Amino acid sequence: MKLTCAQFKKDFLSEIETLYSTSLSDTSTIGQFIALGQLVRRYNSQSWTRTAKFYRDHHQKQVYYFSIEFLPGRLLASNLLNLNLLTTVKKGLTELGLDFETISQAEPDPALGNGGLGRLAACYMDAMASLKIAGNGNGIRYRYGLFKKVFMDGYQVELPDDWLHHSNVWETRRDNKSCIVQFGGNVWLQPQSENTEDVLAVPYDVGIVGYHNDITNTLRLWSAELPPSATYSSQDQRDRISEITKVLYPDDSNSAGQQLRLRQEYFFSSAGVQSIVRDFCATHHGIKLLGKKVAIHINDTHPTLVIPEMMRLLMDEHHCSWEVAWTLTTQVMSYTNHTILQEALETWPIDMFKNLLPRIYQIIAEIDRRYREQQTPIFGKALVDQTAPLGNGQVRMAYLAVIGSHSVNGVAPLHTELLKTDVLRGLYQVYPERFNNKTNGIATRRWVQLANQPLAQLIDQTIGSDWRRQPDLLQTLLPYQQDDHFLYQLGQVKLTNKQALAAYVQRTMGIKIRTDAIYDVQIKRLHAYKRQLLHVFEILREYFAIKDHPQQPVVPRVHIFGAKAAPSYHYAKAIIKLINVVADMVNQDPAIGDRLKIVFIPNYGVSIAELIIPAADVSEQISTASKEASGTSNMKLMANGALSLATYDGANIDIMQAAGAENEYPFGLKVNEVYDYYHRGNYHAADFYDADPELKRLLDSLIDGTIPGIPTVGREIYDSLLRYNDEFFVLADYRAYVTQQQQISRDFQNQPTWQQRSLANIAASGHFAADLAVARYADDIWQVPHERLN
Repeated sequence: MKLTCAQFKKDFLSEIETLYSTSLSDTSTIGQFIALGQLVRRYNSQSWTRTAKFYRDHHQKQVYYFSIEFLPGRLLASNLLNLNLLTTVKKGLTELGLDFETISQAEPDPALGNGGLGRLAACYMDAMASLKIAGNGNGIRYRYGLFKKVFMDGYQVELPDDWLHHSNVWETRRDNKSCIVQFGGNVWLQPQSENTEDVLAVPYDVGIVGYHNDITNTLRLWSAELPPSATYSSQDQRDRISEITKVLYPDDSNSAGQQLRLRQEYFFSSAGVQSIVRDFCATHHGIKLLGKKVAIHINDTHPTLVIPEMMRLLMDEHHCSWEVAWTLTTQVMSYTNHTILQEALETWPIDMFKNLLPRIYQIIAEIDRRYREQQTPIFGKALVDQTAPLGNGQVRMAYLAVIGSHSVNGVAPLHTELLKTDVLRGLYQVYPERFNNKTNGIATRRWVQLANQPLAQLIDQTIGSDWRRQPDLLQTLLPYQQDDHFLYQLGQVKLTNKQALAAYVQRTMGIKIRTDAIYDVQIKRLHAYKRQLLHVFEILREYFAIKDHPQQPVVPRVHIFGAKAAPSYHYAKAIIKLINVVADMVNQDPAIGDRLKIVFIPNYGVSIAELIIPAADVSEQISTASKEASGTSNMKLMANGALSLATYDGANIDIMQAAGAENEYPFGLKVNEVYDYYHRGNYHAADFYDADPELKRLLDSLIDGTIPGIPTVGREIYDSLLRYNDEFFVLADYRAYVTQQQQISRDFQNQPTWQQRSLANIAASGHFAADLAVARYADDIWQVPHERLN
């Protein structure tokens, strides 16, 4: 939209006066943010209204993206960028004596996700709006989200993340779109329900602004409330309802926690599907058009209950036969699998499921019966038993998602191949035509244009600004690998970003870090398969090398971690404790000085990532080969010029192919070697320990007192590697990992060559843009029109 600086200043001051009945000088930073947010919403309100009307008038097919996580990050700068108002607003605020960055930092990060899954969903929402796809998000409006992480004595401690303390300036409560979700009770064959526990699902809509295109889509987040018809309720009942949308991923290590998670998943699945069918019926005649006008996408297994819920609505409320309802449901549904870890392929005990969701269980039982009846004569009882929705006393969500969808995709070529040959092998035999690959992508608007404005400006000056809409144009930067002046400027961009991160670290953590050091970054969920432990061993190796040879010159390093562990994941928390103890030991050792530092950002999130990623030199992508479905931090770091220190896992392989393996640092076991160990059962971690004196010293330091204050944690990690045989092959990959780390130290000293390799990554990063990924979903799976990118 068009807006003059003078008009903006007038509007902003008017907003301040309207909201607070005072002058600008008498407002707080948070007050200024709220006023600015309200004003930006008003600027965009007509676009939101026009978009909905356009989709409705043109009967445009709607995509509904269901995800238990959305991690949008702060929306102020993003909305202003996409509205093409960022420069105007920054200038206007400066003329009013205010600083845009200070105001922007007052916005809380929405605590609606944990990591890659939620951020991917947010990137895809941004891309759908920017491609003019009629895309809608469906999720949960968590009161406290995951948790706010602090360290106490080196341990992770979870505190409530009160992100809604000042409300959410971007949301609109839609009471008239509320619906009832039912739990428990008795179900009769008619069907009728009685004695159910009713929960009111209230939607809060957030506008998702497209990039310079006057399109605003909707992210709908559901909040659980007491129904207005409930004339009497106990405190226990009110608490049971409010806890549904209180926190993300409640501890499911006990039956009560499992039941709460299942309640969450059905709550937003049911509310979302009810809303979709209601809106469809308001604008279309005949339920049989549903498959042509609606696409529902299941982002990982959490929203799988949309399948039986759609069946329930079509049969019970719209009186469709089973056959018609099933045809429509499978036409509408598509499923993305995000993991090969068995622990993440959700299952629920049948008895618990049946008591909580009796009607939904009836429908799943009938899906199971028909699947067995149809497929057993073709594929045999053994395979069908292994792949049916019900088995071993469990409701198996991933299998239900495959059976009830017309499309099943993995998120990197390797991951998709493993789904076919391993994790979902039986279902691939039954439905080979459904399986396809859609490699993940990231929103370059967020991760380059906003997070790394110095780099974005340098690219504009070099190749023009069309890359902002056509990310593939970044490849036209490649000829500048031979331009010494450009490479120098690229190095200066990195230095600027390091200075910003160093200032933040010193201000918030009291740690002073050098800006000429290698910034070695590992930012992702704390899980044993992601092998933060391998990174810790490298830090200890560097530490011991300096202690042993204090006069020997070294290339300075700053190792940066950002991660949260699930509250009940004891081993991951032990690794966090180890990292913090090692950090204290290294950072406080006067013999080490500023040659080696460790920074573990306590409450890692999107806004912190936007500070870390542009400053990174090395991107640690070191998961055990075959365990990471794709990864997206690898793409974000690549787009900002970091070189990948990476295993042959997930999308790391695609990054090596796109940017050139010579511009990365690959290492370690490959998938076939990992699977060979599994099949032969001949992996012996102790063999690596015994054969490598350096590795032996590192492991022994966990238990011999070298590292102070970890008698229990050190022993637990030591035993996991030797006594319990190193489940994720840390010791097998150690030597190859160290070899590449040593090579990094040598290569970093030749800055012109390093910047050439950094540029190769930036130039290739357009291949992993969310816009391109979503366009492939639109063409191949959802069958919806979209704006072309070239």
